[in-house]
Amino acid sequence: MRANQLLRGVIVLLFSLTSLPLLYGQRMNAAYQAYIRKYANEAILQMKRHKIPASITIAQGLLESNAGASTLASVHNNHFGIKCHKSWQGNRAYKDDDEMGECFRSYDSPLDSYTDHSYFLQQPRYKSLFQLSLDDYQGWAKGLQRCGYATDKGYANKLIVLVELYSLYELDREASPSWMKGKASPPSSTREKKREKQTTSKPPKKRTQYNCYGLEYVLAEEGDSFATIARDVNIDEEKLAAFNDAPVDFPLKKEDVIYLQRKNKHGDSTPDHVVSVGESMHSISQLYGIRVEYLYKINGLDIESYVPLEGDVLRLW
Repeated sequence: MRANQLLRGVIVLLFSLTSLPLLYGQRMNAAYQAYIRKYANEAILQMKRHKIPASITIAQGLLESNAGASTLASVHNNHFGIKCHKSWQGNRAYKDDDEMGECFRSYDSPLDSYTDHSYFLQQPRYKSLFQLSLDDYQGWAKGLQRCGYATDKGYANKLIVLVELYSLYELDREASPSWMKGKASPPSSTREKKREKQTTSKPPKKRTQYNCYGLEYVLAEEGDSFATIARDVNIDEEKLAAFNDAPVDFPLKKEDVIYLQRKNKHGDSTPDHVVSVGESMHSISQLYGIRVEYLYKINGLDIESYVPLEGDVLRLW
């Protein structure tokens, strides 16, 4: 919904303000964390009512409103950059965007903006998104870009970065990211009970191991987690997650590549990679068995600000 240049600026701001350390050397922005704490419950409520992943709702709110700091959000309570369109009968605000003096919706409260965002996505153009599961944040991100929610060709990738950097996928499980508590979720939580059941109720099973780029790996199965795979291959869960540049609660999909040893510092024979919609530096690093930090280094990129855009060419060695 916002111009490409502004969206790039938002991503730079995301990592350049007061921040806290996180995975891959990237850092969480304190203002973004505060925004997530403030609106996480509302995003979960909207998910229950309208079947839109809470992770996507929060990620869009962060990106479109610069964590509530944009004029549209702070003055007009518009957190999703939604323009008036012909059907809008409410209050209006005008600002330059893709064109000069464009009309945007103005709300009485931020929660009104969250509710309207849910109804806005009920339009026929977004119908295909509701065939996706609530935990498929990558599919939703790519679908929003494909259906024309924003003109920025890096929109999906930026949403995915936010979801993964702030562990927003936990919201889709109606849980809180561990950083919101300052520690891992308590064992009494539904997620931890399920995880404990996965690792204790079944004996280890034999998994087919493969080799590529000189690395041993297995393929995730439906319902897998780092905990279940770690149990079966007899590797410490945290070590296994670290081998794959991910937190232990990172959601796995069927046929995800899970490396059983530390990844390489560079690629093999493939010289470069052209970024597609929905790809992140993490997903690209998994594709070629390269550690995320070295993928940044090889390309001379800033680990705290670069987000891959569709069409970008990344060197692999």
